[in-house]
Amino acid sequence: MSKKPLVFVTGNANKLKEVRAILSLGTPIEIESKDLDIPEVQGSTQDVAREKCRRAAELVSGACITEDTALCFKALNGLPGPYIKYFLKELGHDGLNKLIVGFPTTDAWALCTFAYSPGPGAEPLLFEGRTDGRIVLPRGPKDFGWDPVFEAEETGKTYAEMSIEEKNGLSHRYRALEKLRAHLVSLDNN
Repeated sequence: MSKKPLVFVTGNANKLKEVRAILSLGTPIEIESKDLDIPEVQGSTQDVAREKCRRAAELVSGACITEDTALCFKALNGLPGPYIKYFLKELGHDGLNKLIVGFPTTDAWALCTFAYSPGPGAEPLLFEGRTDGRIVLPRGPKDFGWDPVFEAEETGKTYAEMSIEEKNGLSHRYRALEKLRAHLVSLDNN
């Protein structure tokens, strides 16, 4: 990979901060961000990530990464999934809990899909990470999406209750970025 910074297409400052922190571990990967208005297709997390990355590569005329995050409720067969941002906006943290009242499980998983494109016309590669957990009543600061209602498995804490380092060491985003990092490092070594 060239020494030109990789473009992360996001307008979310919290995501950018997490991505930079995770990708600075080991051999640092330089990231710059661009906030582009790219319509999201309807479909699976993978479809959304792939299409967003194709369009972003055209708009930046070069290599880029995009990210799509899903929060999937077992009781709802994986919904809200990639639509979690809209569910959270309309229902709030408490409303997310109300969606599964009466169901026998609060199990959920957080899924992150990073798409990488070396440039326009190239088929994006996908890198996924998953963290299992459950939906709980909101705990912790409410300043980063659905973090207050997702308790990561075997931690007893929501993402919002964790330190940045703790979350970045086990999150769905971390797991996807580790795979992306390995790919980018392999490009540098070729």
